[in-house]
Amino acid sequence: MYQIDITERIFHFKQPAGTSRGVYTERSSWLVEITDGQRHGVGECAPLPDLSCDALQPLIYNKVLRGFCDEVEQTGEIPYEAMRDYPSMLFGLETALLSLRGPRLFDTPFSRGEQGIPINGLVWMGNYQEMLQRMEEKLHQGFRCVKLKVGAIDFDQELDLVKRIRDRFSFHEVELRLDANGGFRPDEALYRLELLSQYAIHSIEQPIKQKQWAMMAELCRDAPLPIALDEELIGVNDPETKRQMLRIIKPAYIVLKPSLHGGMMGCREWISIAREEGIGSWITSALESNIGLNTIAQFCSDVYGDHITMPQGLGTGQLFTDNIPMSLEIRGDQLWVSRNS
Repeated sequence: MYQIDITERIFHFKQPAGTSRGVYTERSSWLVEITDGQRHGVGECAPLPDLSCDALQPLIYNKVLRGFCDEVEQTGEIPYEAMRDYPSMLFGLETALLSLRGPRLFDTPFSRGEQGIPINGLVWMGNYQEMLQRMEEKLHQGFRCVKLKVGAIDFDQELDLVKRIRDRFSFHEVELRLDANGGFRPDEALYRLELLSQYAIHSIEQPIKQKQWAMMAELCRDAPLPIALDEELIGVNDPETKRQMLRIIKPAYIVLKPSLHGGMMGCREWISIAREEGIGSWITSALESNIGLNTIAQFCSDVYGDHITMPQGLGTGQLFTDNIPMSLEIRGDQLWVSRNS
């Protein structure tokens, strides 16, 4: 029925990508190429080391992925329940099967090249001057929503970066999001959030490390700015546990990455449960190549419908020196599929 081949691929960053967990200079992905004898498709499995719940040693990862691919070959279907704890593998296989249809994975205005999706401009961590320069570049490119990675350099310098933006642009002109990647200590987080709140921040992602539900719930209750969960969602793959966690913590938003948060199936669950609890969401990529980014963007247009107004985190396709060509382009502060795709 199907034949699936696996190829490991290493992508190289144009410049080091810094987070509070460390600096990435290269990125490993496993490409799953599928054929039914006539049509061909490809998906990307891209776990993040020390972060993904399925970030296994490469040989073990390849072996487990091969097992799931064998099952798809034999049954013609993805074993969704068995793959709940392997989100990057699930996302890759979901993409591969969808791409058998051709480049249009979902029939939406975005996928047809008729509408763009607004995205945020991402400023990676670096020293103060590097971050200031990157911030200026994003603003010059016309981004109306800028996301700053914080929590790694001196906090006073990070606060100054935020102040510089607000000195030049009001919150009506530029939406400002922050992502701490769990970089604040619990005993300092609330004070820092209070200092940041004077600059009209849209939200801050994961101010403290995950798996501290009680402390995160306190922050969400007491902080003067909205908190979004990101890493907190990793490894929470059971629907009832998802609901329990959101009811306890009560964040303003959740930030979803299919490679980390259950593939497209798991993200649909998260969005549905969050809506029931009155919690907002947006979707972002997780340092995938253009294969993964293309799928995430089309999935985003399908799950949120026409006329997406909230900026999504879909601009990472420009990170690699050796990315895979794909009919995606950034026009101003929007991601588009080229009309001829």
